[in-house]
Amino acid sequence: MKLSIYGKGCKKCDQLTANAQQAAEALGLTVEIEKVTDMNAIIDKGVMRTPALGVDGEVIIEGKVASAEEIQRLLKT
Repeated sequence: MKLSIYGKGCKKCDQLTANAQQAAEALGLTVEIEKVTDMNAIIDKGVMRTPALGVDGEVIIEGKVASAEEIQRLLKT
């Protein structure tokens, strides 16, 4: 599974990355985490508010730092 963090590399992006990693570990998932900081790539993906989280190419969270628990629920579905 590939998780993509979209944002310019701010503290919120770092926190979302940590929460995503924690959620994946709690579920026993092996994930690759990619940080996308290029604004053109972010816009091309359709992300209008950062930070955002994508799972296997689909943006599932945008414009907020989701908790590890919230990410876990989303990864289970």
